[in-house]
Amino acid sequence: MRMFATITVAVAIAGFGGAAAAQDAVQTARAQAEAARANPYCANVADAAADARFAWQMQTLSSLEKDIEQRIVQLEKKRAEYEEWLRRRNEFLKQADEGLVAIFSRMRPDAAAQQLASLKDEKAAAIIARLNPRISSAILNEMEPGRAAQLTGTLIDSAPRERAAEKS
Repeated sequence: MRMFATITVAVAIAGFGGAAAAQDAVQTARAQAEAARANPYCANVADAAADARFAWQMQTLSSLEKDIEQRIVQLEKKRAEYEEWLRRRNEFLKQADEGLVAIFSRMRPDAAAQQLASLKDEKAAAIIARLNPRISSAILNEMEPGRAAQLTGTLIDSAPRERAAEKS
């Protein structure tokens, strides 16, 4: 009896195995049928999907382009604002320099010499260079000889650079 039970279990297992194989075959056939139906669908929709993707990319690019154009406009406004500020600043400095030169030209040479002696070399030399030569020489004459020589040296060193800058 025991042998019969073993055979029955073996046949049952083989039967189930055959059913499982049949089920696998059915599932595989269904998957192939779905893939066969999906392939033409995908092929038919591929052009529309590519067109939609292209349209989305174009829309994104045009949006980014508009954003960049707005930023360029803002930067141009800022640049114009800074150029105006720089122009006004340069005018102020020019007027201040002209006013300063006028002040030194009206001072007594000994007082002007004392004031210029306390300024930095470049600034003092710039003022002396812009003064009338007669007034400059009187101021330099009143200065301590070492300081006058130092300012004269600064004037001589800066003269070629100024001429080169004017020619450019």
